[in-house]
Amino acid sequence: MYLQRRNRILRQSPSIRNLVRETILSPNDFIVPLFILEGENSQSEIHSMPGYYRRSLDETVKEAQLLWSMGLKSVLLFVKCKDELKDNRGTEALNPNGLMQRSIRAIKEAIPDMLVMTDVALDPFSSYGHDGIVENNQILNDATVEVLAGMSVSHAQAGADFVAPSDMMDGRIGAIRKALEENNFTNTGIMSYSAKYASCFYGPFRDALDSTPGFGDKKTYQMDYANRSEALKETLMDIDEGADIVMIKPALAYLDIIRDIKNAVTVPVSAYNISGEYAMIKAAAKQGWIEEDKAILETVTSIKRAGADLIATYFAKDVVRLIG
Repeated sequence: MYLQRRNRILRQSPSIRNLVRETILSPNDFIVPLFILEGENSQSEIHSMPGYYRRSLDETVKEAQLLWSMGLKSVLLFVKCKDELKDNRGTEALNPNGLMQRSIRAIKEAIPDMLVMTDVALDPFSSYGHDGIVENNQILNDATVEVLAGMSVSHAQAGADFVAPSDMMDGRIGAIRKALEENNFTNTGIMSYSAKYASCFYGPFRDALDSTPGFGDKKTYQMDYANRSEALKETLMDIDEGADIVMIKPALAYLDIIRDIKNAVTVPVSAYNISGEYAMIKAAAKQGWIEEDKAILETVTSIKRAGADLIATYFAKDVVRLIG
């Protein structure tokens, strides 16, 4: 049989496949989420996220140093607030000596060049487990935005390089940018969770921070997973308000959204390979149904292939090990 073109020629050996590969993974692609709790010399495995840990601040600094040695240069911080410090207004989120603020300072002191990003949302600090202030079982938008702006300034004062609002309140990017400018934090960036969907895949993350909503759900502020064009509208609004990086969350069930946004914007696009996606691979691998390392690489590559310039993932250390 005569064929003018044989596509298999470019697949016949690992050397050729690597030579013509379109999507290349690098340690520079990844943001590493870190869960921090009060105490010293302690770490606890998150039951629903096997192999991933909450750590005390001293242990978190050691982990950050290990990450840096592996070439992973960006971390995204989440803190577990003590129950007795939670209230409806997230007051502890503004404490200049709170766990988040101390964590930022400690990591920047230990590794000055580490890019430190911080979660900006009220749910870890809320007695209701919601991302905003609650009144009559409703989430108040504008009052919440005021707190988020103050929270962002507090993080910038502690030394954060980027604040990462994950709340999905309307207008919060513009308010945060204004607050940062007015307080002379003109070099502090904003990585906005611009298209954050109301997803069932967040469960393990909420276990990690004990932030499950005390009533209802988050569908009045997070996006409907059936919507596509809405994601682009939300993202473009965030860019107009001053976002430096935009994020899609979750990643795997929203690869079409990642591609839509990548095609439409000129700022960097990030995606969050979330806890439920991590847990599914871990659970299937434990049962022997899939090969864990291969599933990790295929999953993360698919997110980058879809258009993500940056990927927040619990698999970051695994990927660096596998591509090393």
